[in-house]
Amino acid sequence: MDSQALTPEKEKLKQKIIEALKNCYDPEIPINIVDLGLVYDININENNEVFLRIGLTAPGCPVGYLLEEEVIQEVSKIPEVKSVQVEIARTPAWTPDRMSEEAKRQLGLL
Repeated sequence: MDSQALTPEKEKLKQKIIEALKNCYDPEIPINIVDLGLVYDININENNEVFLRIGLTAPGCPVGYLLEEEVIQEVSKIPEVKSVQVEIARTPAWTPDRMSEEAKRQLGLL
């Protein structure tokens, strides 16, 4: 994920966003997008507008828009968040190396 320098308040908000994103699942793999390594960037501006870069496990995924909608819906539930924008990142391409150890265990890769 990104390396944006955050104030303590923004860091708390970022952690809330990460927790919310754990409620979002890839349409093809039943693991949340945080553990899959699909969250590429989280940026929060001074007005608490959130900008996310999310990857997909398969390029050209025909249901990627559903994931985008789910991400917006979950992050928008956080009271401090004023707005949410999601960019579906085409690069870098997702690989299983981006997954957390927990995700790899769940898929039997460890």
